[in-house]
Amino acid sequence: MWTNTLSPRFAETDALGHINNTVLPVWFEDSRTPIFELFCPGMDTNDWHLIIAKIDVEFLAEIYFGKLVEIRTYMIKIGNSSMVVGHEAWQEGIMVAKGSAVMVHFDHTAKASKPIPKDVREILEKHMHT
Repeated sequence: MWTNTLSPRFAETDALGHINNTVLPVWFEDSRTPIFELFCPGMDTNDWHLIIAKIDVEFLAEIYFGKLVEIRTYMIKIGNSSMVVGHEAWQEGIMVAKGSAVMVHFDHTAKASKPIPKDVREILEKHMHT
């Protein structure tokens, strides 16, 4: 499991004083950075090998400004060319949101998926949710 601790910004709050629901997908994407680096060392967007096929977020409790949020990221499923990445957002010991992203290892020139390399797969497998 990868963890990423964030400090919510005032600009991320809504009119009710909670973290806006549009923020969680951004936090979850930021927390996928270790996965991006596995597929795209150096994070060179001219040599990018991943696309998003689907994301979902489930809001479980209010999230507040001024309190740290820990994002836990892990693998749910690893296929031949795609994977399901799980996310949980925790604030003060409470899971406040969860979600997932389906990511595809992709060849932008051929416009087709391609197999996940063995060395990358081995690292991803170490982060499977148990």
